[in-house]
Amino acid sequence: MNLINNLVKFLTIGCAVAVVSIMATTVQASTTAEPTSEVKEVVQAGDELEMDIGDSFKQLWSETGIRGFMAKGDEEAHITAGWKNLVMVIVGLLLLFLAIKKGFEPLLLVPIGFGCILANIPGAQEAMTALPDPATGEMGSFLGIIYYYGVQSGLFPLLIFMGVGAMTDFGPLIAHPKTALLGAAAQFGIFITLLGAIALGISFPQMGFGEGIELIKTACSIGIIGGADGPTAIYTARLLSPKWLGSIAVAAYSYMALVPIIQPPIMRLLTTKEERKREMRQLRHVTKLEKILFPIIVLTLCALLLPSATPLIGALMFGNLAKECAVVDRLSDTMQNALINIVTIMLGLAVGMKLSADHFLNIGTIGILVLGLIAFSIGTAAGIIMAKIMHKFSKEPINPLIGAAGVSAVPMAARVANKVGLEENPHNFLLMHAMGPNVSGVIGSAVAAGVLIAICNLLAG
Repeated sequence: MNLINNLVKFLTIGCAVAVVSIMATTVQASTTAEPTSEVKEVVQAGDELEMDIGDSFKQLWSETGIRGFMAKGDEEAHITAGWKNLVMVIVGLLLLFLAIKKGFEPLLLVPIGFGCILANIPGAQEAMTALPDPATGEMGSFLGIIYYYGVQSGLFPLLIFMGVGAMTDFGPLIAHPKTALLGAAAQFGIFITLLGAIALGISFPQMGFGEGIELIKTACSIGIIGGADGPTAIYTARLLSPKWLGSIAVAAYSYMALVPIIQPPIMRLLTTKEERKREMRQLRHVTKLEKILFPIIVLTLCALLLPSATPLIGALMFGNLAKECAVVDRLSDTMQNALINIVTIMLGLAVGMKLSADHFLNIGTIGILVLGLIAFSIGTAAGIIMAKIMHKFSKEPINPLIGAAGVSAVPMAARVANKVGLEENPHNFLLMHAMGPNVSGVIGSAVAAGVLIAICNLLAG
């Protein structure tokens, strides 16, 4: 048995030595002799495989968001702005922070901020923001479809106005009709900014606002931002200046959402502590008949005097009539809740889409943002000043803070006026008084838009 085991070990060692000798001979031959064609093909295929793997990893790296954010410009077809995308993503995160942490109009800022982030992801922008093209049959992308069929077509502004009308109580305006003057005064910023936009367009042609009638139309579209009414701004820009529709929508909705930041400093600057403490008398009771007749009368006057504003006023008054008549509660409830919520989601995402770096970070859009802020500030100041003047000639006390609510950011501006008043006087409840000029501001901005559209059509015709 031991003999057999030793024999097996010997044979195993011998085979191992033979294999090593053969391998050594083969290696030596390969270093001295020319390789065969088969060997060359194998080596070449290995090199090509190695190159393919390297190219694949390189292509994969170029498709990552990290690579896109590091780009300095249009280095590759699918990279649009590089670091500018990163800047706008940070802007989107800032909007989400203001909405979630600070509570600044989350219904607007959450979808706008998230849409901004989606629109600035390198490599995915085309899949997010491409607009439909009926001429070629292109279907468009997720956000592009929403923007094209909702914002660019003008559908969303009218649906929003229907919902706003269904949620609005015009009782404070009916009870205190003089406050309509505050809503009218707050539109002063629209016309001042209109002149400023014309002057800016003439002085700096690189803004791209155009010349002649085109410049006037662009200026009218920019000026309407001062009404702090996003749907009206979109509706006006769609008709007069489609080129700047996205930038104007972004500016209008941004300032609507930032009312709690922008207005209080202006209020405190233009009023004294005693004026902010001033209490107002309780409003009279408004009958149901008055509330039903109000939207019908307003629509009739608009149709007779300013037909160009009828789509906006008509949608607003239809929603309000559905609420006040109390016989179509299901329709009114749909407008107040499901309809306006759905439209707000899609409109916010569509507006956020226009915060993409290639659309937003240019001199024209920045100019529109600055002019929009000026328009909004002037409108707020004009309302406050008008309220102070009215107090001088009124038998009843008028707190000038309610004048700031003349801009049509419903009900945000009224809430801000009430909050600033409560800070000075815990018993000073101004909300219902501020709602009068606030809802009149909605009508005023729509009327101002109708006037501007009519003037532009007259000049162009």
